[in-house]
Amino acid sequence: MARKRYHHGDLRGALLEAAETLVRERGVDGWSLREASARVGVSPSAAYHHFGSRDELVSALSEVVLARLGNRLRETMEAAPEQGPERLAACGRAYVTWAVEDPAVARLVFRGGATTAQSAVSPHPHDVLTTELDRLTDAGHLPSGARPGAEFVVWAAIHGLAVLLIDGLVHIDDRQDIEFQTERLVFATFNGLARETAPEPDRPMPTTTHTRRLTRSPAPGPAPHTPSP
Repeated sequence: MARKRYHHGDLRGALLEAAETLVRERGVDGWSLREASARVGVSPSAAYHHFGSRDELVSALSEVVLARLGNRLRETMEAAPEQGPERLAACGRAYVTWAVEDPAVARLVFRGGATTAQSAVSPHPHDVLTTELDRLTDAGHLPSGARPGAEFVVWAAIHGLAVLLIDGLVHIDDRQDIEFQTERLVFATFNGLARETAPEPDRPMPTTTHTRRLTRSPAPGPAPHTPSP
């Protein structure tokens, strides 16, 4: 029986691992929850105790992948020898090389709706980037007037390069050359931001599912308080 083949102590984790393997083999949409269950060696009914649908499994896997990426970005920046914009370049290199190394899984979280407003990802890559830009502003590397929304400018640059590479619209065969091109892109983007001394009037502020969730989260504190007008 299939149940006898299952020896994992964590069925939920095993299903997530099976789903990630299937994503690499067949893409985001080329498999079913039943197939993920079969990979683990359990019946679909057992999988439904953890995931009510394939979409729930995909969303949960996206959360795991994003948290893993967040840790990778943070650890890469912390290992950077310099404390200025070089750390931001290290973040960009880590993001782009991650996508190139694992394009199928990258596409999983790149597409819209990968996570929901209820998804709690920690550390979220967006938060890692905003924390670093805050640090660069506090250290005087980035003017305070340029800080609002800067994370979307930097993200658009590095994400754009990552997508161009994994979709085959841009070809850079050597890993070192990919890192060099990423560094050039990040420094050019940062230098452009550093020339902004004051926010432009009516500058649009983009949002994501994650940032909208953050704005709806209650403010931390020991007791409820009345928000300021």
